[in-house]
Parts: sequence; structure tokens; C-alpha cells
Amino acid sequence: MPLFFFGFWQRVSKHQILFLTGLIVLIMIVSATLFSQTQHVSWLIGLYWAVTTVTTVGYGDVTPHNTVGRWIAMGTMLTAIPLAGAAFAGWAAAIVSIQLRKVWGMTMNKIHNHLVILGYSPLLIHILPDLLSEHPQAVIVSPLSSSELPDNLPCITGDPTHPHILAKASLPMAQQIVVVGESDGAVLMTAIEAHRIAPKTPIFAITQSRQAAQTLKDLGMTHSVASQDLLGHTLAKSLATPHAADFFVALLTSPDLALEEISVQQNWVGQRLDELELALSSTILAVIRQQQVILPLRHPVIEADDTILLLRPPAPGLSPAAS
Repeated sequence: MPLFFFGFWQRVSKHQILFLTGLIVLIMIVSATLFSQTQHVSWLIGLYWAVTTVTTVGYGDVTPHNTVGRWIAMGTMLTAIPLAGAAFAGWAAAIVSIQLRKVWGMTMNKIHNHLVILGYSPLLIHILPDLLSEHPQAVIVSPLSSSELPDNLPCITGDPTHPHILAKASLPMAQQIVVVGESDGAVLMTAIEAHRIAPKTPIFAITQSRQAAQTLKDLGMTHSVASQDLLGHTLAKSLATPHAADFFVALLTSPDLALEEISVQQNWVGQRLDELELALSSTILAVIRQQQVILPLRHPVIEADDTILLLRPPAPGLSPAAS
């Protein structure tokens, strides 16, 4: 029964409950006025009759004595009594919902510009330190209890595919969303639900298979990657070039270098990539065009909707030459 009230309150808004309550009061006032005029009693007696009728108490001490009065009574009963039942259920649901939120810990304060991690997988334990170093303000929604996760990471325990659980993580206010899972099915369901709730928030999904990552890209979640691709390609390159893996790790973890994605400015359009590289005083690693990664081997010409992937010393903003 408490779950029914909680679900009812989620479906019926506070404004609807207030509207129903106001409509019931209006019907009782009109009914009391008509009853008092047609039955020749005071307005207070008419209001007393309307209240006892709408609340279905019906003492019987005040009743209509003519046909007009009976029509007024039937109209009042057919309109106000069903509305009163819905309004009383709404107010009861509101009270129960508030208590359930306190019991279930659903009164978490809203946060902004944070990282949301949805789901759990063994990979998450290994990547959490790096994620938290880049995003100190983070929240995780996990089926695991908070005792199995870092103490400094706020944890919302529950199903990351459930809308009521996701609502507590303030997905539309998040800067980014990372989706992980022990299976591709879990990642797909979580990512789709998160995208439905926060369509404008970037979602980075880590799947196990390339097919699942491509499915998410086809659904509009372009920041999806298959872990088997990352591991497989890195391992293959390491076998052919033993220091390739060390190079990738050093590139990503060096405090003296920073990877950065920037949008193309209007005055860059039409320039060759090598010309822009000199202007930015940076190393351009790739151009992202229509979700495709273009390597700078043939120095492509910059287009308006391109995104540039840079490697340069960490510094705020663009260099003066590029601005």
C-alpha cells in the first residue's frame, strides 16, 4: 500500500491536487448558495448540507424538500464526491511519499556540474581513482552498498535503470555521465534510460562488445567505446611494438601534457591542419568530423563543424596566436 501511494504521488502533480481541492471548494460554495435559495434556509445551513453531502457523511437532518433541491443534490453528488475522493487520495499520497523519502534517503540535495557514474563492473574499481581525480564532484548510482565503494564518493544504492533512483542523481544538471555494467544488456538499458532523462548531457558508455557500442552510437550516444577494442588494440600494438602500451600510459598520465578537445573557430575554417597546428603552438592529434576520427597524416582542411583533439602543456584557454 505505501508503494501504491508513492507511485500515485509521482504520477499526480501537486498542481493537479491543488486544482482538484479548489474545484471541490467552488462546487460546495455554489451548491450551498443554490440550496439555501431554493430551500429557503440560511447560507450557513446550505454550506453545512453541502459539506455533509460531499464528504458522504449525510446526517439527514437537512434534506431537499422539492424537485429543484433534489436536482441540486444529484448534481453535487455526481461532481464533487468523485473529485473529493481523488483529492483525499492525493493528499494522503503526498504525506506518505514525504515519509517514504525520509526513510529511503531520497532527500538528497541537488548538485550541479558533477560527474554521474551509473552501474558497476570490476573495471569500475580500477578506473575510479582516475575519474575522481578529474572530477572531484561525483556521484555513483550502483546496486552495491556504499561500503564497497570509496568513502569519499557519494553513493545512491539502487537499480541504475529505475527512473526514481536516477532522479536522485540530478542527471540533467550533470556535466557528464559514465555508464558501466557487468553485461552489455545492463549498459544498454542504463544508457538509454539516462539519455531519455537527460538528452543534453554527454553520456560515455563503456561496453564489452563493439556491437553494443555501435548500437548506442546509432541511438545518439556517440561517446561509447568497447573495452575489448581498447584492450585488444593496445595488446596487439604492444606485441608488435613492446613500448607502445608504456607510451599510451605516459601520454595519458603525464602532468606536463594535456589532451583537450576544442571546437573550431570561424577564422580557422579553410586552413590546413599543419597551418593551424603552428598557430595553436600545439600538437594536433586528430580531427573529429561527423563522429569520425581523422588522423592528421594528409593535413586535411578544417571545416566549420570540426572538433580538434590537441596535445599541449596544460594551460587555461587558447594561446594568443589562435584567438
